[in-house]
Amino acid sequence: MEDFNNFGASDEENAEIRKLTLEVEADTDNFESWEKLVRACETQEGGLNRNSSPQALATLREVYDRFLLKFPLLFGYWKKYADLEFNISGPESAEMIYERGCASITNCVDLWASYCSFKMETTHTPHLVRELFERAATAVGLDFLAHPFWDKYIEYEERQEAHDKIFAILQRVIHIPMHQYARYFERFRQLAHSRPLIELVPADTLARFRAEVESESAPFGGMPRAELELERDIRAKIDSMYYESFQRTQEETTKRWTYEAEIKRPYFHVTELENSQMINWRKYLDFEEGEGDFARITFLYERCLVTCALYDEFWFRYARWMSAQPGKEEEVRHIYMRATTLFVPVSRPGIRLQFAYFEESCGRVDVARDIHEAVLMQLPDCVEAIVSWANLQRRQSGLNAAIEVYKAQIDAPQVDIFTKAILVTHWAFLLWRIKGSVDEARTVLKKNVQWYADSRHFWQKWLDFELQQPSNSETESQHAERVKHIFDELRVKSRISGAAKKGLFLSYLTYLQERGDKDAMKQFLIIDREVYGPASTSVLNKPAVKENGAARGPLDDATRHKAESGYTTYYEYYTDPDADAQGTAPFN
Repeated sequence: MEDFNNFGASDEENAEIRKLTLEVEADTDNFESWEKLVRACETQEGGLNRNSSPQALATLREVYDRFLLKFPLLFGYWKKYADLEFNISGPESAEMIYERGCASITNCVDLWASYCSFKMETTHTPHLVRELFERAATAVGLDFLAHPFWDKYIEYEERQEAHDKIFAILQRVIHIPMHQYARYFERFRQLAHSRPLIELVPADTLARFRAEVESESAPFGGMPRAELELERDIRAKIDSMYYESFQRTQEETTKRWTYEAEIKRPYFHVTELENSQMINWRKYLDFEEGEGDFARITFLYERCLVTCALYDEFWFRYARWMSAQPGKEEEVRHIYMRATTLFVPVSRPGIRLQFAYFEESCGRVDVARDIHEAVLMQLPDCVEAIVSWANLQRRQSGLNAAIEVYKAQIDAPQVDIFTKAILVTHWAFLLWRIKGSVDEARTVLKKNVQWYADSRHFWQKWLDFELQQPSNSETESQHAERVKHIFDELRVKSRISGAAKKGLFLSYLTYLQERGDKDAMKQFLIIDREVYGPASTSVLNKPAVKENGAARGPLDDATRHKAESGYTTYYEYYTDPDADAQGTAPFN
């Protein structure tokens, strides 16, 4: 932030802006803090104008730029910013803001209508104004609520007294399903009576109608009909053709009316969207995709992703739909880039990993690696991203490259101990399932139990590993010893709760029943008594012992919650309000 002390705003204003800036920087997702900061900047020196101090103006612009970089879909603030620039610096500066705003939220009817209105008032070169209107028509003309824009376009041509252009605009609009379709058709029909025939339909259609009228009148006399009579009948045919077109537009509008009526918030906001609104968007997209019009489907997705910009579900859906269209690789890439760089919070990394898979599939492996690294710079404990990166390395560079990823992350001080426990199990399963080395996988698990004994996930995966190993009559006793060893270690080394241990020991009891030898029930009853018996017989709440024999104290509630949760993805962990314990452990 700029230095406020030299001139301009008062010390009180400077202090308030500094305070609000610190609040914003402490939590950049806090929309209310941003709003307060913007208002504080707008009200400097009693309200900014072209005579305000350069310092105050620079502060205002910096805050607006940062705010709209963070929330680019807030069309109302783009308009406010443009209005401020117009009052401060004139039309050229305001036009630059409008351009930035329309590039950020390309399908906003209100913003385009405001921009076009601004251009009408400040530019006296008709072709420049019309160029802007045509850009806007491409961007928002298909919107169900596009009537403010089309009204503005018609208003401009009325000012120019360009009746031929008004008619041409209406000729386009009457084919678009929209809220006020009937009003436009009525005006089109009125104007059609006074326009030349050649403007009403293409030349080939006009020639066909003329031939039909002439052939229809031939049997009733040989005298040629007057031109006015022919024109009257031709106009009747043209009017009938357009009425049929109107009925099709009416039908298409009616199809969409149900979905449009349910849209309660057609704009972007940071507050949570009601579930009923999301259901309606899903149904509306299903409907439009079923209709099969690429332009309308794309436009509806873009509308949806203004309202639902923070919901990765709709970005996933848009990318998947676009990828099913032939020759749309760049469009798919653009969807992923917008989702990952602007809208979907990094705390939900799934869309970013999907972007990496897309780039890998396109042969851009380095870009895929870069995406993983970027996620881990922000979320060093993201198990999902680490495992995904390791698998990417395995696919592209071999098993050892994947193992190196796991080792590097397990050694990393910024990765907490419970995440490392999960990574160790992934490493072991990689050695087992991909390399086919059971012994190496077992060694990794045994070697690391001293560091990750407080992770329920670690114990569960170790148990799963041993239970899935095949055995026969000759090796069953060795298999039983290995399984028993896991539970002996669990009982004395882990500090997870008694309830969590009971859940794990239940697997052991099932194992003894289904795969135990003739003496297995002796061990079964001992476990049943010591694990599920009363407090006087239970061994679960005794202090766990470290490798060197020192007693391990109890876990605090938050740490126990994380240790016992068995998180398998980053999202599961970071959406849990209690999962905030941190820890480190050396790699061995």
